[in-house]
Amino acid sequence: MAKTAVSNAGSEVETQEPWLPMVVIAMGQMLMSFNVAAIPVSMSGMVERFQTAPTTVGTAIVMYSLGVSGFVMLGGKLGQLLGVKRFFQIAVAMFLAAMVLMVLAPTASVMLAAQGLAGLAGASLVPTLVALIASHYRGKQQAKAVGLLGSARAIAGVLAFVTVGFLASIDYRLGFGLLILHAGAILLLSFKLKPTPGNPDVRIDGVGVALAALGIIAITFGFNNLRGWGALLARPSAPFDIVGVSPAPVLIVIGAAIVMGFFGWSHRVAKQGGTPLLDLRVVDSPREWATVVALFIIVSTEAAINFTVPLYIQIVQGRAPAATSIAMMPFMLTVFFTALLVVRLYDKFSPRQIARGAYVLVIAGTLWLAFVTSNNWSVVPVILGLITVGLGQGALVTLLFNVLVTESPRELAGDVGSLRGVTQNLAAAVGTAVMGALVVAVLSAGVLNRIYANPKITAEMKEQVDLDSINFINNDRLKERFEKSDATPEQVAEAVRINSETRLRALKIGFVALAGLSVLALVPCGWLPGIKPGDIPSGSKTKTS
Repeated sequence: MAKTAVSNAGSEVETQEPWLPMVVIAMGQMLMSFNVAAIPVSMSGMVERFQTAPTTVGTAIVMYSLGVSGFVMLGGKLGQLLGVKRFFQIAVAMFLAAMVLMVLAPTASVMLAAQGLAGLAGASLVPTLVALIASHYRGKQQAKAVGLLGSARAIAGVLAFVTVGFLASIDYRLGFGLLILHAGAILLLSFKLKPTPGNPDVRIDGVGVALAALGIIAITFGFNNLRGWGALLARPSAPFDIVGVSPAPVLIVIGAAIVMGFFGWSHRVAKQGGTPLLDLRVVDSPREWATVVALFIIVSTEAAINFTVPLYIQIVQGRAPAATSIAMMPFMLTVFFTALLVVRLYDKFSPRQIARGAYVLVIAGTLWLAFVTSNNWSVVPVILGLITVGLGQGALVTLLFNVLVTESPRELAGDVGSLRGVTQNLAAAVGTAVMGALVVAVLSAGVLNRIYANPKITAEMKEQVDLDSINFINNDRLKERFEKSDATPEQVAEAVRINSETRLRALKIGFVALAGLSVLALVPCGWLPGIKPGDIPSGSKTKTS
């Protein structure tokens, strides 16, 4: 039953709604976040079952993110058309079907298709979560609900790393089986949500849907294939080339141009009195664009770390998935508690101050990781670096989302949810793809240069082993490959030494790159609100310094 609270001034009455609907909403967020976190933890099991490269697991993350980011704006409009509660239930049912397919997948291609379907379900879920919060809560209770939504995302990552890490040691599919049960529970509890009738007057902008989807798909595929097709010049594995140039960067440029066309088209539709796919009032100021850019950068960083750490622990070191859980647990717990508690700083510091401080923590943490990281992830200095990054990341994800919500009118909650979904999932895809391409490129260049320049490695040995095909593998598997050649024990030992040193160098360069990205994020942070969120009325569009 709802309770009524009177403000100190005695002039406002705020109704306190029950928190059960928020539990259901948070479970919906956890459904998606658990899935994304479970994929890298299950890396070694998928590699072994499907006999595929570890970067294919990164592609699974990209496929999910592609589905969400490409169609989340369409999902927002369909939610308005059909009713948020009904569309939420449809989306959860789709996700359940995707997880069934994930568990039964006989090949890597089917696994990727399952993640694509999960992405489409996520595209439907993401905007409905924000709209459900807006329809159930007001004022301070709404702000707290937004913070809880960010915390749900973090706690799902913690639970995924704990449960999937140990279950994957038995069978990676058990972790995704848990999501089937989780989705079923959400469907049952969803009937406790308030009914939200649809709006038959909502019109779907078909041209906008096509432009948004094509642009985002082109950008995502471009970034995901930088490693295989070439970052600039086309590699032999590229499907085609354009005057010797790789199609990957060309796709990125074309995608960016299409996205700009989408914004131009949306402005035109709005001027003509129509309903654009995304109401551009949610990004009609430098402040809102700065928030989106800052959110994109921190989510990219998070995705890069979540992909790189399991890659090294499971593939390079050859440890069990449970080792990933142990190594990542301090990081994930820090993100969770920071996302939950950062709202207590809102009355003391402005978003601009909090964001700058948080990004300084991310910069310090990633630089520290680049300095202290070795092949032993259990050392205290590495854990301290991950905790430092987690403090900044947890604060930023909740803070930036809250800025987007408070800067837009309540009736645009669905559009804010769509914008958040596009930003976070495109960032996750780009962060995973770029980090994978970067570390593999550094590894490949380093190994090839040092092997070919090493007099201990004969030309016959290089030809027999086919060094060009070496990806991230642990030392034992590398020894097996060289033992099939005519290599002497001394040559094998030298090759293993080179591989170990180059892998570590690739990881360090990756962390330095993340620190540089966070330095750039300090620029958009300067455009964030300079006053406390509590001083801005909810839904106000007043611009303040």
